[in-house]
Amino acid sequence: MSTNVINTKLAKLEEKYVAMGQDMESYLDGLLISNYLTYWDYVHVDKLLSLQNPKTDFPDEMIFIMYHQVTELYFKLVLHEMEQIANNGRIVMPSGQDMGWNTTLDPVFFLKRITRCVRYFEALTKSFDIMIDGMEPEQFLRFRMALLPASGFQSAQYRMIEICSTDLIRLVDKEVRPQFEGKDCPVEELFENIYWKKGATELGTGKKTLTLKQFEKKYAGQFIAMAKEYHSKNIWQKYLSLSQKDRNNPALIEALRKFDAQVNVHWPMVHLKSAARYLQKDPEDIAATGGTNWQKYLPPKHQRRVFYPTLWSEEELKNWGR
Repeated sequence: MSTNVINTKLAKLEEKYVAMGQDMESYLDGLLISNYLTYWDYVHVDKLLSLQNPKTDFPDEMIFIMYHQVTELYFKLVLHEMEQIANNGRIVMPSGQDMGWNTTLDPVFFLKRITRCVRYFEALTKSFDIMIDGMEPEQFLRFRMALLPASGFQSAQYRMIEICSTDLIRLVDKEVRPQFEGKDCPVEELFENIYWKKGATELGTGKKTLTLKQFEKKYAGQFIAMAKEYHSKNIWQKYLSLSQKDRNNPALIEALRKFDAQVNVHWPMVHLKSAARYLQKDPEDIAATGGTNWQKYLPPKHQRRVFYPTLWSEEELKNWGR
């Protein structure tokens, strides 16, 4: 590397540190004594591989744990993109200096981030055969009993994705939704009638399962706070904030439709397929882990949960999840 190139880079570095009120020479001294970065330290490989702790000796439980961990990592990626959309994207200068959030949402930025979210869910749904066909039913039906009352129902990040995706009214149970539509209802009231609570009721009594009680105790306050925060900046509201021309962009509409279908149809359907393989048994179906009512909770045709109904035709909505 030539002296001129080095001097140019040093000048840019000095400009960066001066802007932060820092002394560049001190940072260079630190660089001289710093160790090289390794892949395993950057990715925390050893820590990552130590996070699988089966509760039984059945080998296939390791598959169950790891796939759910992979799922949560993908959910974190989706929420990472959603935060950027909600806050209009973060401005980072070439020097690495963080300039904060934009004041308006760039429609190109919006489309790219929604497309990423679609890809993340596509990766999950396409890989779900790991769960559908990747475990021996005999092993699963045995080791699952050691996991009670834990359940995939308790994935807080999935609930957060729903909250960040649309207006909260769209998540209210379809049976009671009409009585809230068009009204300025408190978030707490809408949350009390959110659709997924019916999915964790005891099959015999209709009472809340321990799974639901634990879940609400840990996350209800966080969900309500997020719903309030995202009331005006969820994905749907950010879409509505665009100009008419940008809202009519076919590529953006199609990306939102794909995201809607991935979260509310394809993802529940692969779960339903898995539940049918492992839990359906004549003459009576086996209750899901934690006692969740999977027969009524999982099928999209029962929930009829749609984030962006105005982007779908009446016929498409009529056949939703079929």
